[in-house]
Amino acid sequence: MDKQNNSRAPVAVWPNGIPKPLMPYTPAIKAGGWLFVAGQLASDFETGVAPEAKTENPNLANQLTLQSRFIMKNLAETVAAAGRDIDRDSVRIWQWYTSPYPTMEEFKDGNTWPRISTTPHIIERNVHIHDPRPASTAMGVKELLVKDTILEVDLICIDDDEESSGFTVPEGVPSPLAGYSPAIRRGDWIFLSGELPTDWKGDFESPVHLGEPSGLAKEARVNPYLWYDSEIEKQTEYTLWKLSKIAEEAGTSLSRTVKAEVYIGDPSDFQGMEKVWKRWFPENPPARVVIPYMGLGGKGSRVEVALTLLANDSKKVIETIHTDKAVKPFSHEPQAVKVDNLLFLSQQLPADENGLLAEGLARHPNFPYYGEPSRKQMKYMLQNVAAICEAAGTSLENVVRRACFHDHGENFAGAMDEWAGHFPGLKPVSTTIILGGQLVVPGAHTLLDIIAYVP
Repeated sequence: MDKQNNSRAPVAVWPNGIPKPLMPYTPAIKAGGWLFVAGQLASDFETGVAPEAKTENPNLANQLTLQSRFIMKNLAETVAAAGRDIDRDSVRIWQWYTSPYPTMEEFKDGNTWPRISTTPHIIERNVHIHDPRPASTAMGVKELLVKDTILEVDLICIDDDEESSGFTVPEGVPSPLAGYSPAIRRGDWIFLSGELPTDWKGDFESPVHLGEPSGLAKEARVNPYLWYDSEIEKQTEYTLWKLSKIAEEAGTSLSRTVKAEVYIGDPSDFQGMEKVWKRWFPENPPARVVIPYMGLGGKGSRVEVALTLLANDSKKVIETIHTDKAVKPFSHEPQAVKVDNLLFLSQQLPADENGLLAEGLARHPNFPYYGEPSRKQMKYMLQNVAAICEAAGTSLENVVRRACFHDHGENFAGAMDEWAGHFPGLKPVSTTIILGGQLVVPGAHTLLDIIAYVP
């Protein structure tokens, strides 16, 4: 390994003064010129919610404010321990807010509205991070791993001495309200915030409503009084159009997409989204994860998409990875995409190439208390991850980041125990979310989103 690559090899970051996690993961890892930071909760990992992040009288202090303040302070100190600055070097941030809404019945009806206000967190976040703010994704989710925590935040920083450039939306594209950068460039990389099919006005203060009042742009709507069109298809089309224009403004195009994150409501929306996706990415599609049961920040929205791309003037090569030793994806994405020292894997599910639960990974219906399907499913996925990593010139031990989504909390412990056994050395940074419902593949308990380092 040459000196440059060796300097980009994974290095664990363990900051002083930050609560040590209960789970087997590393708070932050520097690798491939990036800094991956694990999801932070407002917990001391001893009593539950940290004392300084809660109040006995909710009329005197806002719960989200207190938890966000605790989290952002710890994130800033973790990034500083890695020799970076959270304000200067953050390029991508995820915020996961808990909410009992929508219910599973509302998701089935196409309702993704979580009925929460994120403003208290945005105020605290903006104390630490200023313009150009990182590309942002914010989701309502059912549950986090520590009781009474209502927010988890994880992020990616760039580990170099360059400056980030933020971009506003071009003329004709609606501008977001929350103070994040629609696009941010750092070196060869461009990060696009999660985009919704909204014009950020919708029916607000308008006398005209199509069906229930919503925040959808007119271009993303179907007429509810006629039996034509598909809501998810029109919304996906409009969202990708917005992203294409923002990408152009930032000096790239959707054909340069390396990784896509797609957030949907009900799993049944997958097929409509997929139909549109194939039109926009007919050949060489990016690595992709599709996560259901997401509470979205625009009333009426059924899809949100965030992208990571290379700039048009970058000389880095986008390489699609395939191996017959891992299961073939059942949907329109490659097994993985490699750029330089980083490998971006598509969604990992315990599925076969037909989109069904792989054989032997469910309990026998006549023996409902036998076996550990969540553990077996994790083992199956990691076998596929290992094969994909090997095909890309790396190994499972070089996985540096994972986001893990479970259908229900009872499937966490067995899966986590299986995961930990595959990483006796450096343990990847981790974010774990409980979705509260069935994944796109019926019977699957876990979905993995993984990034690995390639020597």
